[in-house]
Amino acid sequence: MGYQNDAIKQDIVGNKSSKNAEDMTYQLRGGVVINEQHRLMGTYSYFSDDINGLLGERKQTQNMFLASYDYLIPVHQKINLFAGVSAGFADNEFKNKISGITVDSTDFVWGGQVGAQFKISNNWSTDLTYRLLDQDYDKIGNEVDYTQQVVWSVDYKF
Repeated sequence: MGYQNDAIKQDIVGNKSSKNAEDMTYQLRGGVVINEQHRLMGTYSYFSDDINGLLGERKQTQNMFLASYDYLIPVHQKINLFAGVSAGFADNEFKNKISGITVDSTDFVWGGQVGAQFKISNNWSTDLTYRLLDQDYDKIGNEVDYTQQVVWSVDYKF
């Protein structure tokens, strides 16, 4: 669970506008810990927000699927810092609230993340992560330039 901010640019016949969509993001992830310094993860995230702009009031809905690698750096017996890379796909849908017209596209996303992990016990840990992703969505005057996320998660290791 966390916060997401999408930078959205609009360009309609030379009229340009920039808007930010921001709201809660909900995430589900699973992965494998290769060893104490390396982990791989798959993440699904959901995000939705209302945007006003040149194209009228629209609802943005985003489903994102990411594969991530993190390198963990131990700084204390119970604390690791980490940095990593992510890549995947985002399905962005923009629906005009008045006309009902929907523009939908699935596009490549990539970026990186940094954060801190606190080990609660041998099986439980919690992460605080900042992630920045570049998006390739550019359809009918709308461009999703990038996504920023701040996410807090609780993990169970089998």
